[in-house]
Amino acid sequence: MNNANVKNVVIIGSGPAGLTAAIYAARAELKPVVLAGLTPGGQLMQTTEVENFPGFINGIMGPQLMDNMIKQAERFGAEIILENAVSADFFKKPFSVKTDKTEYLAKAVIIATGAEANWLNLESEQRLRGKGVSACATCDGFFFKDKEVAVIGGGDSAMEEANFLTKFAKKVTVIHRREEFRASKIMLERAKSNPKISFVTNAQVLEVLGEKSVEGIKIKDNATGGEKTIPIQGYFAAIGHTPTTKIFAAAGIKVDQKGYIEVLNHTRTNIEGVFVAGDVSDPRYRQAVSASGMGCMAALDMEKYLAEHEEIESKTVEQVQESKT
Repeated sequence: MNNANVKNVVIIGSGPAGLTAAIYAARAELKPVVLAGLTPGGQLMQTTEVENFPGFINGIMGPQLMDNMIKQAERFGAEIILENAVSADFFKKPFSVKTDKTEYLAKAVIIATGAEANWLNLESEQRLRGKGVSACATCDGFFFKDKEVAVIGGGDSAMEEANFLTKFAKKVTVIHRREEFRASKIMLERAKSNPKISFVTNAQVLEVLGEKSVEGIKIKDNATGGEKTIPIQGYFAAIGHTPTTKIFAAAGIKVDQKGYIEVLNHTRTNIEGVFVAGDVSDPRYRQAVSASGMGCMAALDMEKYLAEHEEIESKTVEQVQESKT
């Protein structure tokens, strides 16, 4: 095999984790290849103003932040390729990552494919994303001061989101499709004891109302079939996330019961030479800044791995040469 065809590192994903990893890897002159997908930038491309990313006093639009990171990575020599990874083979080296167009071989891989928020898949829900519809209270709660909002879900995440939103919102209504909650007893009691939170159970959301921004939701009572409208200005989906790990699990990467990649040591996976960063292994924080931090860590761990690996290869060649003399 022609070693010229083997990249030092292939980074899969182009959100804050993948692009930060690319910046660090490129500055280390490793010439990283970033498989960015058809629409680079990750979930921040679907957000409006980002006010909690350090360094931007007045905030920055999500797409602008990601465009800046892409240009910064390219400035140092990262190659951004607009292709989706469709399969991988980590059982042998060099590692292989295939897209629908070609195959990339690499000495090391950084997985930074993120996790997608689960939605109800309503047309109105998708149309109003970033216009009052969100899946992250920590990210967007600040924009709903003294407003009425709804949280959709019945697990711990929904209770946590609802409680957090009461720091800003005037009223929070939790909508759950069942009578019973999946949330732990302590989280449920905490939400129920909050005077700003009310509950509507055994109900499903039919539509998010509004043209330019959220104005309300139409819900259906599952027991009676009756419908009603609840006026709100903010809609928060809290029905979980799905990490983008399917092709990696098939390639030998260990994932937990929810599909998140297991981190064995800092950013290392169970396969030596394959690293992970961002929401694809982080079900807890799910923030752009924490993902960026993990991208930095993954790049530094990867750089150290390559340095040690090259040294081992060099010693092996020297030992072979000595044995022939």
